[in-house]
Amino acid sequence: MKLLVKSMNKKLKIAILFGGRSGEHEVSLASAKSVLGALDTNKYDVVQIGITHDGAWLSGENVLEALTSGNTDKLDKVVFPPDPSQQGIYVIGNAQYELLSDFDVVFPVMHGTFSEDGTMQGLLEMADVAYVGAGVTGAAVGMDKGIFKDVMVANDIPVVEGVMVLRAEIESEINTVISKVESLGYPVFVKPANMGSSVGVSKCDNRSSLSEGLIEAAQYDRRILVERGINAREIEISVLGNDNPEASMPGEVEPSREFYSYESKYVDGTSGLMIPAPISEEMTERMREIAIQTYQAIDCAGMARVDFLLDKNDGKFYLNEVNTIPGFTEISMYPKLWDASGLPYPKLVDRLIELALERKEDRDRTKRRFE
Repeated sequence: MKLLVKSMNKKLKIAILFGGRSGEHEVSLASAKSVLGALDTNKYDVVQIGITHDGAWLSGENVLEALTSGNTDKLDKVVFPPDPSQQGIYVIGNAQYELLSDFDVVFPVMHGTFSEDGTMQGLLEMADVAYVGAGVTGAAVGMDKGIFKDVMVANDIPVVEGVMVLRAEIESEINTVISKVESLGYPVFVKPANMGSSVGVSKCDNRSSLSEGLIEAAQYDRRILVERGINAREIEISVLGNDNPEASMPGEVEPSREFYSYESKYVDGTSGLMIPAPISEEMTERMREIAIQTYQAIDCAGMARVDFLLDKNDGKFYLNEVNTIPGFTEISMYPKLWDASGLPYPKLVDRLIELALERKEDRDRTKRRFE
């Protein structure tokens, strides 16, 4: 499919969505900066749409800069109607809405809740627009670590043992929760079920740190996953495509801290990335196969980064998680793996837009009326 589908002489208009009501708001801004820098202005007209921590949608000039600095007074407050007959973003006027801009493809460069969890995808589906990335099902299942783990088990994909607990349980009977979790043995990793970028994740070696980790994770979600800790290497593979996805070469993360934390990913950038990962050819191919199997099992589309844990003690590997809107910063693994696999960043962005248009074309073939 060619990018310039409307006219050979007309550029595609791309709406870049970033920010959002999530603990990963700042990560989204960093990713959006890189994506905006990679878009070829000879091919695309770009519309920036920023969403504040409070959920306000803003557009206008230099939205990313304004949202990053917090000086958003000169931006227009806009709405994105789910009505397919009114596609675009509209400025909120005194008594009516005025169309500010339409677009051909929406690129949600947003991580975490209200964006990567199927909620944004639901809005985009209702508006009947082409958009980059997974649909509602793939996004929602990929985001929820508990449900995702159940789907992996159903597909015979190896995962680390874990226990799901509720925020309400932590708040009312934390000692009972701790006793249940201790059946896994120490150390354990405590994670909000619906969060990424290692936000709210703790490694716990005893009752005291487990209590603190549970309380910390419960700030970010009502469901918390606790997993048995293993002495692991972290191997990641990037997947790209719709019905016939492809997997990149694997890369390995060398955390500068005890584990691949938020700080080592986005604050100090001190973690090392080894591309390709120093693993056997046989293990490389097996992981790539499982990465694609995982991608298809949750009906993913567009892109995802699939993460594995490789046990240093016995050599077994486990599927850890999938990120359907992976980080796109300059130090992020997803674009680096494709670059090393022969697809540089600008071409990767082009391909994602092509896949969005391809997915929309396929969606348009679905009958919406029974006759």
